[in-house]
Amino acid sequence: MVWQQVYDPLSNMWLSTLLAAIPVVVMLVGLGFLHMKAHMAAGAGLIAALLIAVFVYNMPTEMAGRAALFGGFTGLLPIGWIVLNIIFLHQLTEQNGSFKVLQDSLSGITEDRRIQLLLIAFSFGAFFEGAAGFGTPVAVTAAILIGLGFSPLAASGLSLIANTAPVAFGALGTPVITLAKVHGYDLMEVTAMVGRQLPFFSVLVPFWLIWAFAGRKGMMEIWPAILVTGLSFAIPQYLVSNFIGPELVDIIAAIVSMGSLVLFLRYWQPKRIWTSASLRGKDVSAAEAKPPQPMIKHSKSALIAAWTPWIILSVFVFIWGLPPVKAWLNSLFAPAFPMAGLHNLIEKMPPVVPQPTKEGAIYTLNLLSATGTAILLSAIVSAFVMKYSPVAIVRTFFKTTWLVRYSLITIVLMLALGTLTRYSGTDTTLGLAFANTGMFYPFFGTLMGWLGVALTGSDTASNVLFGGMQKVAAEQLGLSPNLMGAANSSGGVMGKMIDAQSIVVASTATRWFNHEGDILRYVFFHSIALASLMGIFVTLQAYVWPFRLMVN
Repeated sequence: MVWQQVYDPLSNMWLSTLLAAIPVVVMLVGLGFLHMKAHMAAGAGLIAALLIAVFVYNMPTEMAGRAALFGGFTGLLPIGWIVLNIIFLHQLTEQNGSFKVLQDSLSGITEDRRIQLLLIAFSFGAFFEGAAGFGTPVAVTAAILIGLGFSPLAASGLSLIANTAPVAFGALGTPVITLAKVHGYDLMEVTAMVGRQLPFFSVLVPFWLIWAFAGRKGMMEIWPAILVTGLSFAIPQYLVSNFIGPELVDIIAAIVSMGSLVLFLRYWQPKRIWTSASLRGKDVSAAEAKPPQPMIKHSKSALIAAWTPWIILSVFVFIWGLPPVKAWLNSLFAPAFPMAGLHNLIEKMPPVVPQPTKEGAIYTLNLLSATGTAILLSAIVSAFVMKYSPVAIVRTFFKTTWLVRYSLITIVLMLALGTLTRYSGTDTTLGLAFANTGMFYPFFGTLMGWLGVALTGSDTASNVLFGGMQKVAAEQLGLSPNLMGAANSSGGVMGKMIDAQSIVVASTATRWFNHEGDILRYVFFHSIALASLMGIFVTLQAYVWPFRLMVN
């Protein structure tokens, strides 16, 4: 029996929208205001989503349960698998002392905390976003920053803020490629449009990042370094996206940005070295920041040994992200399991799609091609390079699994919640509320993308969810479909810092367990402010003559 989604079950869009928002509100209030543990807040949100889906949207109970179960499997692989293995690698490097050498080597480039943020959180994180995505950059950069002595809130929150500009082209362009493939956009045209929106924010975000950390005065003291970092990322981002394609945008831009900043620092250093590792103003985790330690110079061989695990990680993740490699690994082992009682038994309905369309629900156990597997293999290879015994490697892995057990449970519950809202249609109800805004649609359509990522944790999933609606609404309003398709992806990047799974990844990487609510409260303003700025920019592109030239 096929169940058709209904987007206004109460025949009153206002009431339907309010009820559709309840699961998300329950989870966010539980995290941000009631100080519930993350897995408890996620569980409460999931229960609310099940009740709304069954009793308001009339979704069959068994189907709702299977949708949640399907999402839980997705939470374990790929997201949970990435988190577990990046923390495993970090544990290995910390235990043998090489991580301390890595910290000293980064301090050797600059002892200034602000510039360390530019180099690690923004540029280095963008490389991992381009190569792997799906939580990898936040996991890596937050772990490095906490090791450098940043406070847990600073390491978590600033890694999330920095991981915005590259998200639309993350995982070798997967979000934009998926948008074009699923909804019939021209790939190069929509890629180019995203590449005309994000570069402005690629320059803005590094300034925003340092302002959030050190304040206006602290930001202005290093504005030349910030400008070099942002421009050297934004220019390649524009050129590659407009003239080559989406696959290598982030990787090329990140490498150019890192190289430009390191080269610039050979000729310029700030007059005042910023040594505080805590956020300016109120930082509830300031007492947990490690005190600054004197810089120690290490031998060349020690530096090479310290960087080797992270170089191995970069190589493995990059190779695993290449489409031919991924396809070959999937040909070896990637069994697909249609979810009985769910697969092709739900139909999306107009106006979200032109005609009733069945929703697939196939879980692919692509363990070999998963990014987390690349991280695991890089950790094992690195462990042998660091002269760990096989017994010690296994012992450390199980120790890490126990360490992140609650984080894995939280990710499973949050993905179950997000998947259930997708299959029940409650997230589409929220999207339609944005779509009914008339001439203000360019602004609110951008926020629709933000909402999609905040709910699903993925720019790719948001593009799948709302990309078709953006196209239909744009055509009805006489706007460029490519503009609004791109706006969905560009606006979505600002929702990445508040999506639940990213926050859990950050709290796990920094070992700041059960403080997900503190992280959410800190980053929420930054997320909504940057998303609103993106919405204003897209509105200018739609209606103001000089900006309209960018659309055509």
